Amino acid sequence: MTPEGRVKEQVKAVLKEFGVYYFMPRGTAFGRAGVPDFVCCHKGKFLAIETKAGKNRCTPLQIREQEEILAHGGASLIINETNMPDLRRVLEAM
Repeated sequence: MTPEGRVKEQVKAVLKEFGVYYFMPRGTAFGRAGVPDFVCCHKGKFLAIETKAGKNRCTPLQIREQEEILAHGGASLIINETNMPDLRRVLEAM
């Protein structure tokens, strides 16, 4: 499993623990570039999660999508192996 794959598995475990509805959009030729790895709804609130591993950074398209989500009142997180507690804090606060 890739390092980012391990981060995704950790995110899935936390989302399941909190009972969050989520899905992972598939990247296809017909999809939209930059869409976050996880699209979630928790307690009536929209949350998008982009996962990264190590020093990987978001692409400009991913940043554009995150900004668009925030502009529409949603929440967007970038989660890696070092900031997993941030996901728990956000879910607890929702």
